[in-house]
Formats: sequence, structure tokens, C-alpha cells
Amino acid sequence: MPGHHEGDLIKGTIASNSAVGTIVERTTDYLTLLHLPHGHCAHHVADAIMQISGLPDWFAKTLTWDRGVEMCQHSRVTLATQIKCFLADPYTHGSAAATRTSTACSGSRCPKHTDLSVRTAQDLQMIADAHNDRPRKRLWLPNAA
Repeated sequence: MPGHHEGDLIKGTIASNSAVGTIVERTTDYLTLLHLPHGHCAHHVADAIMQISGLPDWFAKTLTWDRGVEMCQHSRVTLATQIKCFLADPYTHGSAAATRTSTACSGSRCPKHTDLSVRTAQDLQMIADAHNDRPRKRLWLPNAA
């Protein structure tokens, strides 16, 4: 059932304090990239998530994130967007498998430990569009014979 998302961060260099947030819808693998050029503190992450709240209600039900400090304002996100936020169980790497796969795909264009602040919001949108327009086997339905 569409509407359940997973989120994670691709962190840039320590000196730049930059990051890119990734939010992946579990069923459709729809990728949204969050522009975080000024850091990945909880305030910046919450603001970025609330900016993408233009999704239809049926497509924005829940968001599961790992237990990083960047999501300590998850209640603020829930109040502003009506998206229920959950934190993944510690030490359960399989609970965010979709995010890890899409992060790896987008990570080739936004490599970890580089200065991600040079990426503009338009750059990230082009990367997300390229990912979302790519055919994926999970969305393919064989012809019924």
C-alpha cells in the first residue's frame, strides 16, 4: 500500500557540515531528496521535510527514520504535515532496506564525505527525477495471457 516512507541522510564532509536527506516511498520506490546545505541538525531536517509536504494525503501516511539526532523534532513534523513519524528499531538494518538501496543509487551522484553544499535544490531534483523516471522491476506488471 503506497504512502509509507523511509528516510536517511547522506552526510557530506565534516568541514562543510552539509548533507542530503533521502526519503523513499516503500512500495513505489519514489525518491525525494532534501536539500540541506547548512547542516543536518534537527531543525534543518524538520524544515526540509515540511517543505515537501505537498504530497497527496494517500501518498503521505508515515515516515520511518533511523535513530539519529536529526529526527528529534519528529513531533513538529507530524503536527505540521499529518505524516506520522516513527523511529526504526536500533540494530535492525533490514528495517530501512529501501532507503539504503535508493541512497546507494543517489549516492553515486552525491558521494558521501564530499562537500554536498555545492549541490543546489535543482541539482537534487534532477537526480531524483532521473531515479523516479527509471523503470524498476517492482513496478513492472507482466502481461496477462
